[in-house]
Amino acid sequence: MAREFSTLRQLDIPVKVLFTGYLTTVAVGYLVALIQILFTHGLADGKFGLSIDDIVYSYYGNRSGTMLETKLNGSMKDNASEKERFAIIQWVRDGADKDDFVDDGIDKIIESRCVMCHNKEASLPDFSDFNVLKELAKEDEGATFTSLTRVSHIHLFGISFIFMLVGLIFSFSETSTLKYKSIAIGMPYVFLLVDILSWWLTKLNPMFAWLVIFAGAGMAISFGFMWLVSVLEMWAYNQVFVDSQGEPKPQWSRIVEAKFKQLGGDRAVERAMSGLIRLVGYAWRLFNQHGLPVLLDVYKKLFDRSRS
Repeated sequence: MAREFSTLRQLDIPVKVLFTGYLTTVAVGYLVALIQILFTHGLADGKFGLSIDDIVYSYYGNRSGTMLETKLNGSMKDNASEKERFAIIQWVRDGADKDDFVDDGIDKIIESRCVMCHNKEASLPDFSDFNVLKELAKEDEGATFTSLTRVSHIHLFGISFIFMLVGLIFSFSETSTLKYKSIAIGMPYVFLLVDILSWWLTKLNPMFAWLVIFAGAGMAISFGFMWLVSVLEMWAYNQVFVDSQGEPKPQWSRIVEAKFKQLGGDRAVERAMSGLIRLVGYAWRLFNQHGLPVLLDVYKKLFDRSRS
């Protein structure tokens, strides 16, 4: 027999304040994260705003140029003057020769504009080491498998913990049916896994760039929905969920489900699931053909390096 729990509107004021404080702080953090994406990935193509090209350049790379060029024309554009950026790019296109590095004054530009952040103490590439700079002057292949591994595990642990607490608070809501409440709580985790997977797939093939945006949007919508319902039930239940006669309005999910079926949504979901299964199969074949050999090669190099 299920235990009876207080709903969000029945919680004591201190608990409501606790939940609301957490939800508000996380919402601000989510907003800042979106802004950060706009100023990093969103500038990968040199234009403000997130686009498919930004995603492709960030993960697959701009194979028509180098990493240095991509960054200097994108997220690092404001960190050097146009003349300085032109000098560095010209040096890269001329072959990134070590003698020219000094003769053309590129070393001075790097030292004054870049090394303050790109140094031995930072987690960024160390530009005081010419060999590191030389590597970045090669064809831009986007994110490395090492960086993807690092960022993937950070996101999986960190974001899943955030969604656990948001979902826990939302689980005390009462304006959704059990079925749709469960779906709403579970969807962020699905989108999170798809999001991480899409980074790796885009690294292998740029055609998956749209999946990054789709998964990110899905996470944002899931988060926004649970956040909004939770806050409204705690602080504006009577104004939003009670009619003029003082009776609770029908659960929104029952209304949506009936309308959804009326419009043929259940058949659309079946077709979408069928397409998703085919997409997963294709992604798995692509990974076996291209991704797995690369990962095995990276592992072999790391293993050989650790033994030497």
